[in-house]
Amino acid sequence: MTVADVVPVDGLCDERFLRVREAFGEVFSGGNEVGAALAVCIGGSPVIDLWGGFADGARTRPWRADTIVNLYSIGKALTALCVLRTVEAGLVELEQPVARYWPDFAQAGKEAMPVRMLLTHEAGLPAVARPLPSRTGLNWPAMSEALAQQAPWWAPGTAHGYHTNTQGYLAGEVVRRVTGKSIGTYFREEIAGPGGIDFHFGFGPELDERCAEVLPSKPLPGAPPPAPIKPLSKLAGDELMKAAAGRNPQELSGQGIVNSREWRAAEVPSTNGHGNARAVARLYGALATDGAIDGYRVLGNATRDRAITEQVYGVDRVLGRPTRFGIGFQLTQVERRLGPGERTFGHFGAGGSLGFADPDAGISFGYAMNQGRAGWQHAHIRKLIDVLYECVT
Repeated sequence: MTVADVVPVDGLCDERFLRVREAFGEVFSGGNEVGAALAVCIGGSPVIDLWGGFADGARTRPWRADTIVNLYSIGKALTALCVLRTVEAGLVELEQPVARYWPDFAQAGKEAMPVRMLLTHEAGLPAVARPLPSRTGLNWPAMSEALAQQAPWWAPGTAHGYHTNTQGYLAGEVVRRVTGKSIGTYFREEIAGPGGIDFHFGFGPELDERCAEVLPSKPLPGAPPPAPIKPLSKLAGDELMKAAAGRNPQELSGQGIVNSREWRAAEVPSTNGHGNARAVARLYGALATDGAIDGYRVLGNATRDRAITEQVYGVDRVLGRPTRFGIGFQLTQVERRLGPGERTFGHFGAGGSLGFADPDAGISFGYAMNQGRAGWQHAHIRKLIDVLYECVT
């Protein structure tokens, strides 16, 4: 009897990948997750679609086939995908100034900043310096106005730093200006609906019963207790920038409201997209193959190849560790490999959620969970990826 036979793991798994199913079962027996889902497509066709555990901390609601959960920064890549579609449609040019499409952006030295830098984390806008009232993060016009007024924290193009919560507003406002649609509406009408992608930026109460409860992230074993949180008013310079990137306004990353109706209804595309592993793998399955889902074109391969060309690689000014980005996508890197493929790209979400595509192997991968771990190296997810590729080869 294997571990996967003991823990509550459901779904489908091609017999070639039974070792992956067993490794997925170990995610629960090892105490790494409360509830989670894993999906893999090869050549755009599903070969793994598994889920297990519980959708709530009390462990009273089993994780089901249609459970969705807040996937945090996975939404950044999907927001970038929307921008890239407007590029293919001739509505946006990546090297043109943002202000060409969003005139109010031409403030505080940002008149010439190209659209591309909003997607490469080079814009210097990871945070708003002036204090923002509570719930501003749920108010799209207020956030876009604050970012239009904000001066870059560094000269755009001279460095890169993770725009943890602001990238979605910045890129989404460009989409809104050229299409007349909010990022949630655009994604639903142009990608999710036609492609059958169960992923949402802002939704009504009709989906609440399908939502997994997001649980506090576990600390790393042996990690020291977190340092006391300093008020933003006591900070300046880079220290202020890093702190404000996550908590100005205070609920910017979903703190305290991540399971609320108001959070789910809002469009915070860097942070609050809800979906499941199947949706993520299905969408990346298009990007790993010919750019289409069941004949519906998501993105052309030429645009994809441009987007996965390295733009920046080095120590990140916000995170303080190496990051590597294309145009809107995280790229595989020595410090955090997405399998053996050199062109593999995708995006992690807080705590360990992940979506990626390997266009050379035709593999796409989606992982979702409701309680992750602190840090940025997740050994149990690394094992799933390694075992997957061992089964393929």
